[in-house]
Amino acid sequence: MQVNSEQIPTEDLTNPQHMPDQSHSAGSASPGSARGGSGRAGSGRARGDSAVVDLTTGDLEKAAALRRMKRLALALLIGMAVIFTVAFAFQKQFPWLEYVRAAAEGGMVGALADWFAVTALFKYPMGLKIPHTAIIPRRKDQIGESLSDFVESNFLSQEVVQDKLASIDIARKAGTWLSAPGGAERVAKEGGAIIRGAFTVLNDDDVQAVIEGMVRKHLLAPPWGPPVGRMAERIFADGHHHTLVDLLVDRAADWVEANHATVNRLVSDRSPLWVPTFVDGLVGDRVYVELSKFVRAVQSDQNHQVRQSIDAYLTDLAQDLQHDPAMIERAESIKAQILGDPEVRELASRTWGTVKTALLNAVDDPESELSQRFKGAVRDFGTRLVNDDELAGKVNAWIGDAAGYLVNTYRSDIAGVISDTVARWDAEETSQKIELQVGKDLQYIRINGTVVGALAGLAIFTVAHLLFG
Repeated sequence: MQVNSEQIPTEDLTNPQHMPDQSHSAGSASPGSARGGSGRAGSGRARGDSAVVDLTTGDLEKAAALRRMKRLALALLIGMAVIFTVAFAFQKQFPWLEYVRAAAEGGMVGALADWFAVTALFKYPMGLKIPHTAIIPRRKDQIGESLSDFVESNFLSQEVVQDKLASIDIARKAGTWLSAPGGAERVAKEGGAIIRGAFTVLNDDDVQAVIEGMVRKHLLAPPWGPPVGRMAERIFADGHHHTLVDLLVDRAADWVEANHATVNRLVSDRSPLWVPTFVDGLVGDRVYVELSKFVRAVQSDQNHQVRQSIDAYLTDLAQDLQHDPAMIERAESIKAQILGDPEVRELASRTWGTVKTALLNAVDDPESELSQRFKGAVRDFGTRLVNDDELAGKVNAWIGDAAGYLVNTYRSDIAGVISDTVARWDAEETSQKIELQVGKDLQYIRINGTVVGALAGLAIFTVAHLLFG
């Protein structure tokens, strides 16, 4: 049902004599409605003297049904009054009308009494501040607290929640859904949406600032010398550096073997001008031969003096990095040169940019390796939940324990949402909301009261007439 955003007076919800013009409601909104309307199709607002009630399409339908029932109850009261008047006027001419008059009289009394009882729940009858009337507006907060206590005591208990969860067998239901076609895809799709949403909300500068702060705290702030020295000491003690030394020596031997002419040229360039060329050649050849022998000796002899010197130097370096203040300070200086402020900011920017781009590309592409692996893992987990009784039992137990802990710890806070929400409501608005929900059924009390009152009046008059004439 489509309605415009016109504001309907509160009394129109309860008073049949204040019906809004249906043709006007279905037509274009008035200037006032254009200014004050909510602009939502299927909803409206009802304004009272001190409260404004938001009405959905369902609320408007309930309000219309409430008005119809009030008209019916009022029509019965008026009908009883008319019957009473006619019967009273002609009862002397037609004695049997005394019974009709008695029934109508009882019906009026019942109708008025039940009208008073129903009205007293929501407002002061006829505006008269009679004690123990307008119960809901006056005792709104107490009603909210009572409802909150009722929910907390009867629904938010650890045993009730755990028994309900145990009867559901959440683990197997979840496993069946995850392993079924489309389940893993749905999880991946929703997970991708969450990641995209998170990246949309996150500010790149803020994230980079966080990464930069973490780098400074965990990478730059601690001194590098001692931890690097300890790590190097373990590496050197285990002999892992020998592989690197072998590689360097092999590369040096290969270079010497391939650069005989280069060695001769270097010797010639550094000899005096008066030295004959053939002498330079002889000296260069001799230098090359000795250099080649030396490199080959280092290459073949694992206990060569050069290798021992390298081991000793590296061992001393590891110790100095841990204990020598000058070496530690030098390491800090090198660290500052390598990772200065611009470098740290660039590292943070590149790290975040790389992670963000990689994840977005992966979640946007259902066929990406990350998406496929994730969906495969989800399906495998779902299959295990279905087939593995032990795993399903553990998951159900974890869920039950977690839910029980949450309910047991926060039951008062959860139930407090009810009382807090009701406490924030306007008293008149609360009364109107409740009347919209139950007012139609309460009008049957008025109708039944009219009927029962008429029957009671007739019965009392009949018994009295039989006993006393």
